[in-house]
Amino acid sequence: MSLSDLRVLGRTGVRVSPLALGAMNFGARGRTTHEEAIAVIHRALDAGINIVDTADTYSRGESETIVGKALRGRRDEVILASKFHNAVDDDLTHRGNSRRWIARAVEDSLRRLGTDHLDLYQVHRPESVTAIEETVAALDDLVRAGKIRYYGTSVFSPGELIETQWAADRRKLNRPATEQVPYSLLVRGIERETLPIARRYRLGVLTYGPLAAGWLSGKYRAGAAQPESYRADLIAGRFDIAAPANAAKLAAAEALAVLAEESGLTLVQLAVGFVLSHPDVSAAIIGPRTAEHLDAYLGAAAVTLSADVLDRIDEIVAPGIVFSDRDTGAIPPALADPALRRSVA
Repeated sequence: MSLSDLRVLGRTGVRVSPLALGAMNFGARGRTTHEEAIAVIHRALDAGINIVDTADTYSRGESETIVGKALRGRRDEVILASKFHNAVDDDLTHRGNSRRWIARAVEDSLRRLGTDHLDLYQVHRPESVTAIEETVAALDDLVRAGKIRYYGTSVFSPGELIETQWAADRRKLNRPATEQVPYSLLVRGIERETLPIARRYRLGVLTYGPLAAGWLSGKYRAGAAQPESYRADLIAGRFDIAAPANAAKLAAAEALAVLAEESGLTLVQLAVGFVLSHPDVSAAIIGPRTAEHLDAYLGAAAVTLSADVLDRIDEIVAPGIVFSDRDTGAIPPALADPALRRSVA
């Protein structure tokens, strides 16, 4: 597998590189300067990556601004994707999936990105308070207006994926073309239902987190010191190797690291090769902060795992397994909100 081996993005017919450049770590969140981030973007494009994925919420718009700067003069080389839904500032009306917010959000993203259209506009998360018909109709209008070419979803449950397809069909509107989900050696939950549904509806699948937020970087090893991570400040406890809740994940990461060594691979190569081996994955989104990180990913794109190695992986981490609901990208509201599962007299 190499970056020249383009894949078709679902039923769109658009051909994408097997690696997509994720821009979440560009700007304040990833502690990168504009110059550093732009250099990484240019290096990725020069290497053959042709899809860049960002969101309005990443560093509160700064990521989109950086991407826009980097793509000046190179916009036509790129399939440009962004997202809406999450908060972009402290105004509670500046978020969500309503028609009103979508109309505002897309204009703000286009301005920051310095372009007149997005190739893919994604609903960053589902929302229970907005009817899915409203969201789909608003996005269909953007397609017809030429402001976006396609639209998709991100971290939708299997039921929500089907509901969204049916909502578009009922209204005779353009259907969602893609789904973006976390997928890695340590986060295999989408193998149960999401990927089969994507195949049924011919959805393009963009996966993120191939290194499981750093757990598969090679730094998380049994007996090793606690790795440093800027993410540790963002999500308390998620990266604590001494926490009992992380014991099974650490053991799996250790076993996978040993397997990689025995196979003559780095753990990054094993992790990326695993994601790209799934026939329903259109592209794996990577999130490098530095040129060194990017080069490690680029080297991994050329790796093809044998059936024996894939079988060994299944023995270590069973298909469909998830070690923590937090790793899936979103905890279902019915599990997160006690009011949704308790009767009050």
